[in-house]
Amino acid sequence: MTIAIPPLRLCLALALGLQLAGCSIFPAAGPSRKDIVESMAPTLATPEPSFALVEIDGNSLGVLARRAPPTLRGYFGDYRPAAAQAIGIGDSVQITVWEAASGGLFSAPVADRMSPGSRSAAIPDQMVGRDGSVTVPYAGRIQVAGRNQQEVESAIIERLRGKAIEPQVVVNVTRNITNAVTVTGEVSNGSRVPLTLGGDRIMDVIAAAGGYRSPVHETFVTLTRGNRTARAPIQALLVNPREDIYLRAGDILTVERTPQTFTVMGATGANAVVPFDARGITLEEAIGRSGGLTDSRADPDGVFILRYEPASLAREYPQVSPRLLALGLVPVAYHLNLREPAALFAARRFPIRDKDILYVSNAPFSDISKLMQLVGTVGQPAIQGVAVSRYLY
Repeated sequence: MTIAIPPLRLCLALALGLQLAGCSIFPAAGPSRKDIVESMAPTLATPEPSFALVEIDGNSLGVLARRAPPTLRGYFGDYRPAAAQAIGIGDSVQITVWEAASGGLFSAPVADRMSPGSRSAAIPDQMVGRDGSVTVPYAGRIQVAGRNQQEVESAIIERLRGKAIEPQVVVNVTRNITNAVTVTGEVSNGSRVPLTLGGDRIMDVIAAAGGYRSPVHETFVTLTRGNRTARAPIQALLVNPREDIYLRAGDILTVERTPQTFTVMGATGANAVVPFDARGITLEEAIGRSGGLTDSRADPDGVFILRYEPASLAREYPQVSPRLLALGLVPVAYHLNLREPAALFAARRFPIRDKDILYVSNAPFSDISKLMQLVGTVGQPAIQGVAVSRYLY
């Protein structure tokens, strides 16, 4: 009759021992909120934390809003190109010379009294040489690089004055390399696209290259001008035409397909890599897309966004140590306490970025629930033994 007592006492002792040993032995999706907060305290082994903990409040939201990446218009401006384009080395030009009467240098003789004869001559296409010049018969080498078409025409006429009969000249640029934009990446036909005199915007040049091939919400454009580079989602240009700026000669436009995703971990409805629109979503929307917090085990005070911030931004947080700032990219854990009603409004203002980690820790009670389940599993045979012994004896 007494054989059932030791197992029951063993179960109670096991439960008490597990509580005294702590809950770290139980399976979990990650650290608890307490573990994360306590890791910020200095110890002998780690005198400085390995990441920065920043509360999502008015201060941090203001820092993130002020340090938003510049737009293409804000970074490069929107200046229409000059009305006249300069000819450059590598361009090809065609020169046609007219004379006022036949029988001159560039005109054919009169064949008969009924024919006036030709009064013009077309000089075949020439590529502008490395010296920036082309050859014109009876005029010699003419410097054309750095000049527009009207200036070159005047220079040729001046050279032919006194040689040809009242010469008139027309210069056409048949192959424009200098005044072109290079388009590469996710377009149908990557190429050099010549710029028109009226000016061409980003979308004009992309259309001339055959258009982009990737889905619009995953497409980004990177503009490189000299030693400056800026990047923006194509949706920003479609929604705000002011962002569709004029391009300049020598610009490099790269169209990229970059799926935007964030990772969800912890006590949420779904742990997964979640795609989102290229223009971004807020923390509120990210929680919704991840299935929300799990009522049975989520800690509303344990919502974290983990990301790397540039040191220029992290420097505005006073809690970030100089050692972390020296890394260039600072690991930051943004914390939100959803038990506070105001946190719901803050979640709507907090932007999620590409490759962020949304982590929701387990509530302390969930570990106690696991403990009770374990005690029940271990104690069930003992309870069954008591029932069987009573039946037998």
